[in-house]
Amino acid sequence: MAYAQGTPDSQTVTVTQDPQTQVAQGTPDAATQGAPAKEPWTAPFGGNFTAGFAVLNDYSYRGISQTQRQVAIQASLGYETPTVSENIPLSAYVGAWGSNVNFPGTGTFAEIDLLAGLKLKLLDDKLTFDLGYIRYNYLSAPSSLFYDFNEFGLVAGYDFGVAQVSAAVRYSPNFFANSGNAWYKWASVTVPMPFIHVNENVAFKAFGTIGNQYVERFVNYGIPNNNYWDWQLGLVVSVYGFDLSAAYTGTNLSVQDCLGTQNCASRVILGIAKSF
Repeated sequence: MAYAQGTPDSQTVTVTQDPQTQVAQGTPDAATQGAPAKEPWTAPFGGNFTAGFAVLNDYSYRGISQTQRQVAIQASLGYETPTVSENIPLSAYVGAWGSNVNFPGTGTFAEIDLLAGLKLKLLDDKLTFDLGYIRYNYLSAPSSLFYDFNEFGLVAGYDFGVAQVSAAVRYSPNFFANSGNAWYKWASVTVPMPFIHVNENVAFKAFGTIGNQYVERFVNYGIPNNNYWDWQLGLVVSVYGFDLSAAYTGTNLSVQDCLGTQNCASRVILGIAKSF
C-alpha cells in the first residue's frame, strides 16, 4: 500500500504475508498492516518476496518535499525468511527502495535505500517488533555534500482490531549532509472502516501520524533549530488490488525556516500504488 509520505521505514518494504506498504518516505508508513491478506510470492529457502511501485504528486520525507513538490515514481523489492520456528516467531528481511529526487544545483537525481532487519511477531501476529537498518544512497550527489547516511530503528506495533497503533525511534550517527547525530520519533494510528462497504474488492481506512526530527548540526541540515514536527492525516482506499491514498501533511517549519521554499508547507499528497 502506498501512502502519501514516508522513506522506507524498514517495515514499509518488509516482506510478509500481509501486503506491506510502500510509502513515499520518511514519516511512518501510515499503517503497517495492509489490506486483506493475499497469497505470498514464494521465494527460495521457504521465504517470500514482495515488490511494489507507486506514483505520487510529491515525495515527502518527514514532511519535507524531496522533489520540489513534483511527481515521484517509486519502487520496492524485498525478501523475508520464514520464522525460526513456531515457538520462535522471528524472521529476517532485506530489501531495496528507490525514488526520484530533485535537489537543485547538486546533480542528484535518485535515492536508492538498502534495508535489512529482524521482525518478531507475537500474539497471533497482533504484536510486532521490527529492528532494522537503512542505508540511504543519493545517486550522482557530490561526495563533498555527504548526503549518504546510515540509520537504525526500532518499530513496535499492536493491532487492536478496531485500530492499529505503531511507534518508533530511529537513530543516525551522522545524518544527511554531515549533520551529526539525529533522532526521529513517531507514532501512528490506523483505523479500518468496514462500515463503508462497496464489495469484497474495496476497503477503506483512515490514518494519522506525528513525528519529531532532532538534528545535532541543524544548520547543515537546513533548518533553524535542532528539531521540528511533522504530521499526516489521510485516507487509503484499496480498489481491486490498487491502493489510492490522499493525505494532508505538513510541518511546523515556515517558508523562511525551509530555505525560502514551500517544501515544508502543508499540502495534500495523492498517490496510487500496487504491491505484488
